Amino acid sequence: MTNSLSTIDYVVFIIYFLVVSLYGYSIYHKRQRNEHDAKAFFLAEGTLTWWAIGASLIASNISAEQFIGMSGEGFFLGVAVAAYEWIAAIALIIVAVWFIPVYLKNKIYTMPQFLKTRYNESVALIMAIFWLFLYVFVNLTSILYLGAVAINGLTGGEYLHAIMIGLAVFALFISLGGMKVVAYTDVIQVAVLIFGGLVTTYIALTVVGEKFGVGSNAIAGFKVLMDQAPEHFKMIIPKPTAASTQNEISKYLTFPGLASYVAGIWIINLNYWGCNQYITQRALGADLHTARTGILFAGLLKLMMPLIVMLPGIAAYVLYTGGYLPQLIGGKDGAYSAVLTFLPTGLKGLSVAALTAAIVASLAGKVNSISTIFTLDVYSKYFKKDSDQQSLVFVGRVTVVIGLILAVLFTWNDLLGIGGVGGFTYIQKYTGFISPGVFAMFFLGMFWKRTTGAAAIAGVLAGFLFSVFFNEFAPAVMGHDTLLYTAFPNGSGGYEIPFHICMGLSFGFTMVIMIAMSLAGPKVNPKAFELDKSMFNVKPSTMALIILTLLIITALYVKFW
Repeated sequence: MTNSLSTIDYVVFIIYFLVVSLYGYSIYHKRQRNEHDAKAFFLAEGTLTWWAIGASLIASNISAEQFIGMSGEGFFLGVAVAAYEWIAAIALIIVAVWFIPVYLKNKIYTMPQFLKTRYNESVALIMAIFWLFLYVFVNLTSILYLGAVAINGLTGGEYLHAIMIGLAVFALFISLGGMKVVAYTDVIQVAVLIFGGLVTTYIALTVVGEKFGVGSNAIAGFKVLMDQAPEHFKMIIPKPTAASTQNEISKYLTFPGLASYVAGIWIINLNYWGCNQYITQRALGADLHTARTGILFAGLLKLMMPLIVMLPGIAAYVLYTGGYLPQLIGGKDGAYSAVLTFLPTGLKGLSVAALTAAIVASLAGKVNSISTIFTLDVYSKYFKKDSDQQSLVFVGRVTVVIGLILAVLFTWNDLLGIGGVGGFTYIQKYTGFISPGVFAMFFLGMFWKRTTGAAAIAGVLAGFLFSVFFNEFAPAVMGHDTLLYTAFPNGSGGYEIPFHICMGLSFGFTMVIMIAMSLAGPKVNPKAFELDKSMFNVKPSTMALIILTLLIITALYVKFW
């Protein structure tokens, strides 16, 4: 693909870069009086508004894995992949109503701190190390790799490494300003990514309309998608039969129909939105009502994300199968970049800015969380316990630099093989190895006073081992069809259990182990949280947001079931 960006596109992109940079600097300048306040640096304590929290949650969440990875899954699966976004909105309601009050009442600032407070220091240290490795070698690297590949495809395909470095440096400048700078620049980033993403979707639909002879009309283009690819507009993927093709089996392995809603997708979302430093950090410095409103605002924004990140993938599929997308390269993960080539001069620059905004916001948010966990939960507790505020902020900034350098090194030649399995699936699957144990540990720790520290350690280790067993070894050891699961051919000579089902099985067995071990302990663990029912009461305005979200989700599922 030749360079498809013009001078005007570069001007639009540079304007975006300057606006974000200058706004970030102005926020940093205003907080200089707290320059060496660790809580101000890591949490922006007490200074984030509900709209800043909500926008920052979305900007940090929507990244290359969605723009590139979810667009790719839209190309492959269709609207079924939107369940990740729509179920996330319900998960955010659960987090806002039941999880956040527990964190704020107990003055929790990091997830390892939660584990130390509720269980013991060993659990906290084990999970701090787990999270640091996960955030650096799964999340940070995949965001950087997928983003660099996408932007490189639009600039001629010859600047991959330069773009990697550029994205990392941009994220570095934002991250060094601390959480307040990250969160408030995210407001601009999310505005750019939503507007730019909607423009891309609109153009993609109009192109479909033109190519299929129904006119330059986005609504008509959408109807063409539904006519040309009706199977792409079904939320539930049917279970394969003996007559199913490998393509149909592969779709089910990626998203196993109703079984996903019984098992894995809830664990993925509740663990991600409720037990994840990268996400919860934005709300932990606010008061309860502000935090709840921000989280629910993020939930409403999540409902529109498939329109931005999934629908272009379906458009790419219809154009490709119709012979109108010869520029598609790189398989399904090349779908979004191929669609961007249809944009007119100027709007390409806007869409690249939107993609860059998503990537940089996620990189900055992720590396800030890496810095927070390492500095507050590892360095200050095991290396230098008497560190002053200035030293903690300095270590936090050094950690930011090291984290981004590691990300560049491991994405330079795709050492982790992210491109081979598809970006979105890579993140979901490997995050899923620890999600069952982590979520079981948090859920029981919050709401069952009998849960013990020993059970927590056993739970997180068992969850990981069960995940590895069911994902990698169960079909060979236990057979392809059992009472617990059915394994299907993966197209590479082996058999696989859909990873959502693997997560559900791992979570179930982990819960059994943790409950059994805790029943052998005292009826009330001395470190259990005191829960007051009034903590979970919500204001009328909060309830209105919850009802609105649930009504929209219901309508979407009625339409596309």
